[in-house]
Amino acid sequence: MIRIAAILCSISLAGCAALSTPGSGSGGSGASWARENRESRQVIELIAYTQRVAALQADEQQRELNASAQMLSKDRSAYGRVRLALLLALPGTAFNDDTRAAGLLESLAGAGASESAPGPMQQFAGLLYAQISERLREQRRTVQLKEQLEALKAVERNIIEREQARPR
Repeated sequence: MIRIAAILCSISLAGCAALSTPGSGSGGSGASWARENRESRQVIELIAYTQRVAALQADEQQRELNASAQMLSKDRSAYGRVRLALLLALPGTAFNDDTRAAGLLESLAGAGASESAPGPMQQFAGLLYAQISERLREQRRTVQLKEQLEALKAVERNIIEREQARPR
């Protein structure tokens, strides 16, 4: 998780470098630059926040999850959605829920078709959504393989039982 966060932080910082002066980024206008700059800072803040929460004890992590859920219930902004999704996607927690995290990010990750250039928060949400979706696919595949293995074991048991029941 720390390695992923470090990679994401590097990506975010690289994005910030492109936004260093008004009008030089992909947006061109001052208002667009300001929005992208604000979102870049928020993404970096979210990465640092997630790293801090990952290092907390289970009860403190639960408090942070509850606080993020309350924040989202009051304000359904992209920031609140990504913050809660990051917590829900934390591996090794009692509240890990990749399906719910992906649900929170799906609309943000898919909104790129409507805008000419997605902002940093939307790009980060898309990256997070892709990672969580891949993890969910891997989990489904694991379940599928376990079911196939159990079916093969049942066939093997049936063959052994038939051979033992056969007169010699």
